[in-house]
This record gives sequence, structure tokens and C-alpha cells, in this order.
Amino acid sequence: VQLQASGGGLVQAGGSLRLSCAASRRTTSNNGMGWFRQGPGKEREFVAAISWNGGSTSYADSVKSRFTISRDIHKNTVSLQMDSLKPEDTAVYSCAAARGSWASYRSHDYVLWGQGTLVTVSS
Repeated sequence: VQLQASGGGLVQAGGSLRLSCAASRRTTSNNGMGWFRQGPGKEREFVAAISWNGGSTSYADSVKSRFTISRDIHKNTVSLQMDSLKPEDTAVYSCAAARGSWASYRSHDYVLWGQGTLVTVSS
């Protein structure tokens, strides 16, 4: 199983981007999914997570009310809608599948990681 993130790019502050994460097989359909990011010179940090059925979500305080995570169970994809972007949101964003079904904020709960996609927000 592989996870592939896409949708990154360059955007001005205040703009929007939508990231998407696709799994190569449906084996992640019962797993919680999450987005993490790593900015230049920073450690990886949690961004958002969603439970297996989309019924529960979790967000980092820094993105709450600006970002929205969702999933399409039938297409086996997870999306991250990012609005009101700030320069400090600049990072490589990666999606991951958790070992459990819940929306975990802890990176050690995630067992499968995809390649990241770069988001650059200019001021």
C-alpha cells in the first residue's frame, strides 16, 4: 500500500490550497488518517486527522478554523482544504494512515507514511 499526496504549490498569504492523499489500495478504509507537516528547520508537527468513517476530526490549534480535513471512503482519498494561508504554513505536508480507526494527533500512532507535497505561502 502506498500513499500519495498531491496539490501543493505556491500561494500568496490569504489564499487557499487543497491537498489530496490517495491510497493505492482500500486497506486504509478502516484506518484513521492524518496530515502532518515539516517546515524549514522545524520538526514534523501534527496538522489534522480524521477517523475511519469521517465522523471524528482533530486539528492542531494553529490551523483550527482555517483547515478542513475530509475523506471519501469510496474513492479511498483524504483531503485537506487549507484556507487563509499564512507564511508560517509553509512546509512539506505528508499524509499518513494510523494503526487504529480514530483521529489521532500522535505521530507514533501512524504506521504508513506517504511522500510529501510542498506548500509555499508567500507574504
